[in-house]
Amino acid sequence: MGIYNDQIVPRIVEVACGAKFNNPQRKRVCAGLHGRVVEIGFGSGLNVPFYPAAVQSISAVEPADLGWKLAAGRLAEAAVPIERAGLDGQSLPFADNSFDAALSTWTMCTIPDIATALAEVRRVLVPGGTLHFVEHGLAPDAKVQVWQHRLNPIQKAIAGGCHLDRDIRGLVETAGFEIRDIDIFYMQGPKFLTALTLGVAVSP
Repeated sequence: MGIYNDQIVPRIVEVACGAKFNNPQRKRVCAGLHGRVVEIGFGSGLNVPFYPAAVQSISAVEPADLGWKLAAGRLAEAAVPIERAGLDGQSLPFADNSFDAALSTWTMCTIPDIATALAEVRRVLVPGGTLHFVEHGLAPDAKVQVWQHRLNPIQKAIAGGCHLDRDIRGLVETAGFEIRDIDIFYMQGPKFLTALTLGVAVSP
């Protein structure tokens, strides 16, 4: 992947996604997780403090070795067992119907083939299993979308392939999930960066 993506991008993600103003969104998206959970894009474990007591185990999918190393302190303090169980969200090493829930936070923007990854998530969830997600992506306003499309090549180059303009709701629905709850809103900051989609979707 190269020194920049291997050594620099995980540190950028740790700082940007680890900002305290993201914590309310992490708390919201983790609410309702239960049983066996697969987390796509575990990163440095920033969601660990927010797992509900009903979670029995976490199977962490994380391609970056540095991200996993940065998670060491959070892993040591985790109240549930967590194992690094996969490297690629596009090819999950799990049997069908293995998990009760899936979690994705600020991850769908970066996976190259997100449609395949979502199909994999649906495959490994039990019928009725839930996908919990909070992602930045396509803004609800056309004027902001214009700037997202213009700046997307720069964003991808400096942020490890991260897209500004993915339609998160559309991607989840196209993958066959049924949206149960969804909230599309702006956080404080530049709108082209801070348009968030937070929700829960069900695998039929």
